[in-house]
Amino acid sequence: MSRRCVVTGAKPSFGNAVSHSHRRTRRRWNPNLQNHRYWLPSERRWVRLTLTAKAVKTVDRKGIETVVAQLRARGVKL
Repeated sequence: MSRRCVVTGAKPSFGNAVSHSHRRTRRRWNPNLQNHRYWLPSERRWVRLTLTAKAVKTVDRKGIETVVAQLRARGVKL
């Protein structure tokens, strides 16, 4: 399973870790992913989504029905 947010599309970013001696080694910054379960009243079932912390706030603001409709319009299978 890829480390990617379903709503925002956030994925790991890459760069260099720079030590005190200024040696550079590759590293990655992972998004703050959370597994969250939402109740869909229209379908009378639970939906499990992998979201970033920012996307959880977006779902709280817009509502789960609106977000699921947008995901389905993009072709995401839930």
